[in-house]
Amino acid sequence: MNTGSFFRADMWICRAQRLKEKAETMKLLPDNIKVLYFASDYVEPYVEIITVKDPKRRLSLCSSGYSEEPDYQEEVEVALPVLSDDSQLFEDHHLEKLTAHMPVRTQVHPWQLVYSTAIHGSSLKTLYRNMAGLESPVLLVIKDTHKKVFGAFSSDPFKVSKYCYGTGETFLFSFNPDFQAYKWSGENSYFVGGNLESLQIGGGGGGFGLWLDSDLYHGSSFSCPTFNNESLSTKEDFIVQDLEVWTVQR
Repeated sequence: MNTGSFFRADMWICRAQRLKEKAETMKLLPDNIKVLYFASDYVEPYVEIITVKDPKRRLSLCSSGYSEEPDYQEEVEVALPVLSDDSQLFEDHHLEKLTAHMPVRTQVHPWQLVYSTAIHGSSLKTLYRNMAGLESPVLLVIKDTHKKVFGAFSSDPFKVSKYCYGTGETFLFSFNPDFQAYKWSGENSYFVGGNLESLQIGGGGGGFGLWLDSDLYHGSSFSCPTFNNESLSTKEDFIVQDLEVWTVQR
């Protein structure tokens, strides 16, 4: 082997050694650490580092593609959303519990009251009409005559539809009295269904996870496969005292 060949061999050996040393200094993030970047027209871009569990990617039969449910709990304190109006049904401690389970994309915007039985009367038609044109998630909050507070977070606004709709972000919750969130089980995709006679959330078993009649007066809550939930109220059949629906204000 001539001198030129030795020189080229030494050069490649040195280059390989430098690449090896550089690779040894690089550290990969642990699998349970994620770096999220957020940007929108309403807030300054920012980066958030969170601890996560393995994400669950499941096919939603009611939506047009895959629905990813990031099942994580943030270690940092979550800022409470700003409400456009005073709520008659929940206070800061309710918001604190709920916000921790909502998608991060909903936590950077104010929340606007779009329907209230105290303001708009008790009518499912009016509830649908007030949400016409909305494309943002909604939060349904109910207080029954037993003073129990419960409801649902829906990834899609409520509407009349021939088919069920929504994604795995949808969940049921109750303060009965301790807070309990019932996330999507993955067993079916009966997230939300709506017609002029009733509003239904969750199903597939002997009853709906949450059901309301056209007058928003009678309701029921049964265990259902969609969320594997317990009854949200004290009794499976309940009478609505007050009801509010909130949405992300953009």
